[in-house]
Amino acid sequence: MDNQQSTTAEKPVSKTKDEIIKEAKRIEESLLYSSKGHFAASHFWSNFHLWIGVPTVLFSAIAGASALSQFDTNHIIAGSISIAVAASTSIMTFFNPNEKVSAHLNAGNNYDSLMNKIRIFWSIDCWRDESEQVLTEKLKHFSEQKDKLNQSCPQIPRWAFNRARQGIKDGEGSYLVDKS
Repeated sequence: MDNQQSTTAEKPVSKTKDEIIKEAKRIEESLLYSSKGHFAASHFWSNFHLWIGVPTVLFSAIAGASALSQFDTNHIIAGSISIAVAASTSIMTFFNPNEKVSAHLNAGNNYDSLMNKIRIFWSIDCWRDESEQVLTEKLKHFSEQKDKLNQSCPQIPRWAFNRARQGIKDGEGSYLVDKS
C-alpha cells in the first residue's frame, strides 16, 4: 500500500491548465510593474507638493513682512517675492500634485489588489478540482478587470516606470517566502 500523498507539484497538469497558469502569471507580472509605477509616481508628486508648497509659504511670509516695512528696498524685495509667490502658486494650481498623489496611490493599490487575487488564483485555485472552462472564465474576468484599470487609471510617466522596473530588479516585488 502506498502511503505517499500527492502534492501540487506531483499533480499532472493539462496543456490548457498550464497555459491558464502562464497567462495568470503574465497578468500578475504586468500588474506588479503597474502598481510599482503608480506608487513611484505618487511618491514623486507627494514630494513635489512639498518642494513647491513650503517655499511658497515662506516667500509669502517674507513678502508680507517686507511690505510692512517703510524702506524702499524692502518694497522691491516684497514685490519680487510676491511675484515668486504668484508663480509658485500658479505652478501648484496647474500641476495639482495632491490630486496626482491620490490618483496614482489609488491606482497602485487597485493594481496591487488585483495582483494578489491573480497570485492566489494561479497558485491555489488552479490546483483545485475545477474544470478548465471555469478557470478560463475566471482568467478572462481578471483580464477584463486589468483592462478596466488600464483605461481608468492615469498613465504612468516613463521615469516612474523605469524607477519601478529598477526597484523590482532590486527585489522590491519579492517575498522572502518565495526565495529559495
